[in-house]
Amino acid sequence: MHAGLVHSIILGLAWLIALIWLRHSLMALYGIRSMLDLTELDRRTLPPLPPDDSPHVTVLVPARDEAESIETTLCSLLAQTGLRLQIIAIDDRSTDGTGEKMDALSREAALSPHTFEVLHLRELPPGWLGKPHALAHGIDRAKAPWLLLTDGDVLFAPEALHLALRTAMREKADHFVLGPTLLSGSLGESAIVANLQILGHFVARLWKIGDPNAKDAFGVGGFGLMRREALAAIGGMERLRMEVVEDVSLGWLIKRELRGHSLMVLGPGLVRLHWVRGTLGIVRLLEKNGFAGMRYSVALMLAACLALLLHALVPLVALFAGPWGIAATILTYLGIALCIHANHKLNGHSPWLALFFAPCVLVFVFAFLRSTILTMTRGGVAWRGTLYPLAELKKHMVPFRMV
Repeated sequence: MHAGLVHSIILGLAWLIALIWLRHSLMALYGIRSMLDLTELDRRTLPPLPPDDSPHVTVLVPARDEAESIETTLCSLLAQTGLRLQIIAIDDRSTDGTGEKMDALSREAALSPHTFEVLHLRELPPGWLGKPHALAHGIDRAKAPWLLLTDGDVLFAPEALHLALRTAMREKADHFVLGPTLLSGSLGESAIVANLQILGHFVARLWKIGDPNAKDAFGVGGFGLMRREALAAIGGMERLRMEVVEDVSLGWLIKRELRGHSLMVLGPGLVRLHWVRGTLGIVRLLEKNGFAGMRYSVALMLAACLALLLHALVPLVALFAGPWGIAATILTYLGIALCIHANHKLNGHSPWLALFFAPCVLVFVFAFLRSTILTMTRGGVAWRGTLYPLAELKKHMVPFRMV
């Protein structure tokens, strides 16, 4: 190919990518600024909770082999103020002492204003993933009109659920997601989280989730608050029994199928989660979720990886394409930095982490391709000692598209 033509193609792609990121950054800056922040609300505008003695929220905490974190999570729930909770901790076939820690805590929970119970599950029936199965058992025992689905490694500030519930009531939400503050223990973790989150905006614009006319829908495993009747209306956890990304699928079903009111809000520090542990921890996390998020489509996965590689490599190659190439690269990284800045309330990360965009994207591509290859060679998704057949996963998946 003629050198001049290659140069033109590189410049054209570089400027296209630069314009994409600049447009995306402006949308994110304006959009996230428009989102509700629970820490800035005038509480006088929030409706009161029902005065009777029944629980306001049933909190479901499924956990398998979470002995390291489950006690801290449950203690933070027992310390919630301003409302009454029914807390159901579900030991899903744990072998590391998770169930024993739950039982020990249940004896100490008598001093709390909340009710607390532990379910021990020893078997997983065919046709179910572990987490949906555990949640289904907990939901069968729920007494409150609202359900909070969370995980065994999440920390809640004392007023988190009180503020979230009253805001969800005011906004007449059916599905209410509070974006967790993602904690990082190293520069590498911070770079991975910051750059993954801005790429996530191409999948679901968080500020558009509350717009009934927008296609954007989302869910977060750490904090999914919903009306019990809304979950029942989409078929309950039975509908999600083979969903690997059940949190995202649930959000999609309530908004797109039920036409319910979904909403995502901010609340720095109210819900905290150390999601990625180690710079390459995302590779292990995406082993289960990566191919599933692409709805097990090889073509879609390859297209997404190609797009990621172009965004990572073209701006760097353009540095050698003369002044116009350098300008396009600078504008691209300015857009990426502004997107990270827009996410400040979600993670507190510095815009300078944009400098790590390219290496982070290479890690993501590797993780996605690894997830695809492992799932196909194993014939399914292997997670925490259980292999879930790919044919069954495809058969029962919710037909949403993430890209």
